[in-house]
Amino acid sequence: MENEKVAAEKKRKKRKGKSGRIVIVLIVVLAALLGGFFLYKKKTSSQKSQGDQSVSTATVKRTDISSELTASSSLSPKDTYEVTSLVEGEVIEANFEEGDVVEKGQVLYRIDASSMDSDLSSAQTSLQRAKESAQTAQSDYAEETARIAGNTYRSTASGYIKTLYIKEGDKVNNGTKIADLYDDSVMKITVPFLSGEAAEIDVGDEAAVTLEDTGEQISGTVTVVSSMEETLSGGRLVKNVTVDVSNPGGLTTDTAASVTVDGFVCSAEATFTAKTETILSVELSGNKGLEIENLLIHEGSYVEKNSDLFQVTAKTAEEYLKEFKDAVESADDNLENAENKLSNTQDSVEDYTITAPISGTVITKNAKVGDKISKSSSGTTTMAVIYDLSTMTLEMSVDELDVSSIKVGQSVEITADAVESETFTGTVTNVSLQSSYSNGVTNYPVTVTLDDTGSLLPGMNVDAKIILDSSENALVIPASALMRGNRVYVKKSSDSTENADTQRNGSSDNAGDADSERKNHGDGTQNADSADRQPDAGAEASGSSKGSGTDNSSSKSTGSGKSGSSNVPDGFEAVQVTTGIINDDYAEILSGLSEGDEVYISSDSGSSTQTNQMQMGGMGGPGGDMGGGAPGGPGGNSRNGESNGGGWRSQ
Repeated sequence: MENEKVAAEKKRKKRKGKSGRIVIVLIVVLAALLGGFFLYKKKTSSQKSQGDQSVSTATVKRTDISSELTASSSLSPKDTYEVTSLVEGEVIEANFEEGDVVEKGQVLYRIDASSMDSDLSSAQTSLQRAKESAQTAQSDYAEETARIAGNTYRSTASGYIKTLYIKEGDKVNNGTKIADLYDDSVMKITVPFLSGEAAEIDVGDEAAVTLEDTGEQISGTVTVVSSMEETLSGGRLVKNVTVDVSNPGGLTTDTAASVTVDGFVCSAEATFTAKTETILSVELSGNKGLEIENLLIHEGSYVEKNSDLFQVTAKTAEEYLKEFKDAVESADDNLENAENKLSNTQDSVEDYTITAPISGTVITKNAKVGDKISKSSSGTTTMAVIYDLSTMTLEMSVDELDVSSIKVGQSVEITADAVESETFTGTVTNVSLQSSYSNGVTNYPVTVTLDDTGSLLPGMNVDAKIILDSSENALVIPASALMRGNRVYVKKSSDSTENADTQRNGSSDNAGDADSERKNHGDGTQNADSADRQPDAGAEASGSSKGSGTDNSSSKSTGSGKSGSSNVPDGFEAVQVTTGIINDDYAEILSGLSEGDEVYISSDSGSSTQTNQMQMGGMGGPGGDMGGGAPGGPGGNSRNGESNGGGWRSQ
């Protein structure tokens, strides 16, 4: 019995020792859990404290906003002209001084032009001769064209054809004999008078002519008294006297008559001859001949002056007139050359008088009366400089990425260090296509013309700003508050934050359940704070992530280890916005935010919140991942955004 009691006691002691070891193990485990929990709470508290110190926010407000392009440049006059001389000589007049305002066309300098007098006279003489030659050529062409108009040659005299010398097929030239003509409307008779009697007879004396056949007497006029004596039969010395008689119609070359003048009777009778006897010849001025195609006259025919004599072939007529046409063209060319020579000479003379090419202010005057201007220096020496200061311009060098935004007519704001507290305006007047390339960048020159120069001076350095776009009373946020993908982190309302804290405390009391839930389903539950905000669609789509748990206190947007983390800061939610104008300082918000909303501002150098999140990511308790969960709890999202092995990222 004793032995049985001893054995039973030993058995109880053995069981009791085993139970004590279990209790000790449980106590150790519990202590470890509690230690980890407090460490987690401490780190979380430290993280929150550090995060509160680093997070910067701004309030959505309304103000005017604009996008602009700026550049530095220097001012230039609207126009600049350097006065130089095209000729040489001595300056004989220079009636202006530096600082004078001159008008376009005003005489600045006169240079001695006496050397040009002979050249001008020669050019004028040459022009006069060229004009006369051109007139002669035109006259000859017109005369010859009329002479063979209709390819027909016309007579140059009147009379009966006594003898004809041409026939069809002949080629005639200037001087070719056509026919002998005579005109019997006036007959003449030559009779001898004794030399003594002839000495008493004068030209113009009236004579009585008696016809031998009829005895009829007609009057006539002495036209010729010969001075040469002749000897008649019987040794009589006589001189011939010629008398013209109008033919009443019956006189012929066979009619004989005697003549009485001043009572003196001729020594012998004589017969009448036609007063006019003409050799009709071809009169042509050209060197080309004409071929007779049709003969229109015959012997015995009476021809009038300008009546048709014969027709010529069209070919020879054209060749003949071409010579005169060419002469006209040549004369016209010579006339034009002479006119140009005179004009050039006159221009050269005018070059000796130098006028202001533009209206403006004389900046410098380098030449004065008495100075010699030589050819070696006339093209290089600046005699004076004139600035048109009615306005000024500047040139901006615009990058190829921005030049498409610049248009002629855009307004430009201009400031100058030399003129403080004043802002000037200008207008884009030219966008040049002549680009320049340097260091991999292509730039285009843009010319800006000032509307009012005020106290600005040429050469002053200025800063120019072109307003590309603007909006008044726009809803804006700091540019640093706009994240990638047009997202903005907006601070949650206080009611939403308290609800999130309550849910977070409840989840820590049920860590085991959360761990089980994490293993079976990694999606997080997203709570909406306000109906008018639209959470980031991209963040919602990536809310489910392998290895990430659920944080009921997180913002509307959670991240994903696959697609990149949204990393919304603690107490903020990601909201998708529509933007308008964006400049270096502000971004215009067209939709997604309201005036007065508080938004997170990203830090350029990285925030301490981000650092704290990364420090938490290294410690995971039982059931937790190395993604940053609380000790002993499910690994997953940090307080300031989902962290899958790192902190949230500023966009």
